Amino acid sequence: MSDAVHDRYATAARRALAGEGTGLLAGEGDADRLGAVHYADGELPVEVAATSLGCGNPLAVAELKPGETVLDLGSGGGLDVLLSARRVGPGGRAIGLDVTDEMLELARRHAEQAGVANVEFVKGAIEEIPLPDASVDVVISNCVIALSADKPAVFGEIARVLRPGGRLGIADILADDSLTDAERAARAGAVECLGGALTADRYRALLHGAGLSGVDVQLTHEAGDKLHSAIIRAAKPVEVVPMSAEHADRVLAIYQAGLDTGQASFETAAPAWEAWDAAHLPEHRLVALDPAGRVVGWAAVSAVSSRCVYAGVVEHGVYVDPEAQGRGVGRALLAALIASTENAGIWTIQSGVFPENTASRELHRRAGFREIGVRERVGRHHGVWRDVVMIERRSSRVGS
Repeated sequence: MSDAVHDRYATAARRALAGEGTGLLAGEGDADRLGAVHYADGELPVEVAATSLGCGNPLAVAELKPGETVLDLGSGGGLDVLLSARRVGPGGRAIGLDVTDEMLELARRHAEQAGVANVEFVKGAIEEIPLPDASVDVVISNCVIALSADKPAVFGEIARVLRPGGRLGIADILADDSLTDAERAARAGAVECLGGALTADRYRALLHGAGLSGVDVQLTHEAGDKLHSAIIRAAKPVEVVPMSAEHADRVLAIYQAGLDTGQASFETAAPAWEAWDAAHLPEHRLVALDPAGRVVGWAAVSAVSSRCVYAGVVEHGVYVDPEAQGRGVGRALLAALIASTENAGIWTIQSGVFPENTASRELHRRAGFREIGVRERVGRHHGVWRDVVMIERRSSRVGS
């Protein structure tokens, strides 16, 4: 962050501490593009609303869960930290990081006024986050990374502090490919930081370069001429390793948890390990591990036929611990399973999914699976006839 931007935000915080407006949203149309306009009615604490300076609502894309640890980069007056603290609950923790003393003072005041205890505000730069490796589940940020002069360092730090399977959900400003250097230099006023805005392609490249996966960039609305607000998602890959018999108890427990939802399979009870072992090909069994080495998900395949013509076709299953869902575990397992099967010459992975299991359908769509049709009233499940959506992924490099 430049000295000029630092001083501007420090002045804004001092004004807010004195009971005045921040003075940052002063340009024509600013209030329609920046600040509290992006939050639902009743979501904003009244005392914090006037200090909201962001270009979006990162909490709308981060999908926070109870018990998680959340880090807000450039937390300002603390709005997103306070809202995050509510969503992760007493068992979770929300951390705000800001380089400006005045903003930290303002945020701590807001937290005290709101009576929120599971928050912490830390001084530091987003290019050198003062937290241990693999210490947070979610990183959020709201129109702050565009301020940094060293964005590769920011993304590298995000990847460092995220736990395996952790995720990034931020709002930021992106530039059109057509934005010229002269136009960047001319940015001023409430959007002075936008001269350093990245294009969508450059944003994706830097996130991938930092080792993050599942990068998704979506433009939301105009923030200025040739400038757009955007929501950006990414995840830190989990550790995926071959499954062994020592993983059996966790594999079956996660399988049972999936069956208990009523949306995973026609089966209602996980089998004994011997039966599960006999039904799945030994070469393509994978588990995802959390930092403590605990299994949080698994993927495996079964042969669809003993006929030679079907040697390159398998049926698969992917199951994720309910407490680890939304952390990129399923995505990592599917990617590893696809690589494993393709390396063995398998050209088609297929399965059936209940139509109501929209999360699984979307996960598979993103992994390159297509829905090829619906088999109606395949069987009775808990006394109800169920349809099945048939999905498959045909390899582009095997059997083509």
